[in-house]
Amino acid sequence: MYRQIGPMHSTNRTKSAGPIATGPIADVGELLALRLDPAGELPLQQQLVRELREAVLSGRLAPRFRLPPTRLLARDLGVSRNTVLAAFEQLSAEGYLEGKVGAGTYVAALTPEAHLAAPKPKAGQKSSPRADAVLRRISTRAAAVTEIQRPRSRPARAFGVGIPDLDGFPFDIWGRLIAKHWRRPPRELLTARDAAGYLPLREAIAAYLNAFRATQATPGQVIVTAGAQAGLDLAVRVMLEPREQVWIEDPGYAGFRAVLAAADVAPVPLPVDAEGLSVAEGRKRAPQARLAFVSPSHQFPLGTTMTLGRRLELIEWAAEADAFILEDDYDSEYRYDGRPIPSLQGLDSGGRVIYVGSFSKVMFPALRLGYLVLPEALVEPFLRVRSAIDDHPSIVAQPALAEFIASGAFATHIRKSRKRYAERKEALERAFAKHLSGVLSLRPIDAGLHAVADILVPRLADTVIAQAAATAGVTIAPLSAFDTGKARHNGLLLGFAGVGEREIDRATAKLASAIASLR
Repeated sequence: MYRQIGPMHSTNRTKSAGPIATGPIADVGELLALRLDPAGELPLQQQLVRELREAVLSGRLAPRFRLPPTRLLARDLGVSRNTVLAAFEQLSAEGYLEGKVGAGTYVAALTPEAHLAAPKPKAGQKSSPRADAVLRRISTRAAAVTEIQRPRSRPARAFGVGIPDLDGFPFDIWGRLIAKHWRRPPRELLTARDAAGYLPLREAIAAYLNAFRATQATPGQVIVTAGAQAGLDLAVRVMLEPREQVWIEDPGYAGFRAVLAAADVAPVPLPVDAEGLSVAEGRKRAPQARLAFVSPSHQFPLGTTMTLGRRLELIEWAAEADAFILEDDYDSEYRYDGRPIPSLQGLDSGGRVIYVGSFSKVMFPALRLGYLVLPEALVEPFLRVRSAIDDHPSIVAQPALAEFIASGAFATHIRKSRKRYAERKEALERAFAKHLSGVLSLRPIDAGLHAVADILVPRLADTVIAQAAATAGVTIAPLSAFDTGKARHNGLLLGFAGVGEREIDRATAKLASAIASLR
């Protein structure tokens, strides 16, 4: 139930006093219905602050207008005087009110928003630059980045790509670890500034990767980053000069193309066949490229696994061309047919592979922690550049994550989530057979958190289906969005890991209806 200020008798009006008084004390009714809800989520003090601030900004309370005494306002609102005093103090600190003890409280002559408002140009004066003129001033590299469309899915609904099962994460364990390390943190933790990251976390990452991804990593080769994207950006900054060539997968991860555009580096798109990135085609188009970016364990977005022969061929080319390989191992933990594929880094004996990993897919995206595993010769230059850019990564979650991995809770979480994802993969396959037979065909799902569907209806574009699905409340990523240059693929990407089995069936039925409306 709301408490609302009503009109008052004129006997409550008194003469103004003090050096800044220019108007009479307002009847409480002149405050235009301040509304407080005792049952609301905000405390009454904050509700009063909000109501008074809006009254000032809307012009209902004019500049230098005198407010009623706090006792009177408190009585009519049915709140304590301390609540009103605290609200007045906050608004005074923000610049909306001013006054002195004994002289009354007034609306400020100039509110904070008035400082932010752009003044109108005087006669003969040029107006502010137009938006398009301002945009012409940004760098060509920035403009190139903005032209690269990175499909972004909404995690709250099916079938957003790259979203893990957030409900299944052991937040009870995670919460205890965070509290353990930060309830009374030691001084050395509060002042930690290691550009490589928290040493116990780097030790835990190296031990985990060596055991489960067959890498050859020492803690000294690990650098903690703010997610995989930050690791890719750092690698490009350190390893490449402007206009040097880089092999990339086509179709492939658009986020890396954006990193290359920001660095003014030339991507060389190479086709992906059943064995992975075509090294032979790379040798023809750009034999002296300085870097190759690949996702060999589970190619994004097609899901191909690079064969051993193709991996060895890629490493051989890197050694011959004095180049390096950037291995993106974004969701290799989730393989449903056989054991996880060993990393490319583990096959490299010549120090040519830079390994990139992230916790976003196996834990939750907001964690924003990833890592690089570097050849020993590159550690020092990477740390020097890292120190110059942002000094050190945030330490807040690193101690908890180090213990989460070292205690075995991380491996347990992956094992349990892999089982759930396998069940959801099968639910998606059943739903497609039930609702979309003859319309869409799922490719085999051997690993990862998403599926690829081929469109069986002639002349029906993936972008059109994605738009119709979005209207129906279903998120679908068009496969053509991951092509470099002209669209060559026509298919759909569906993330299933973060969607319950019942929702998978409902969302698939919605998708079928959306496609039927297009036909």
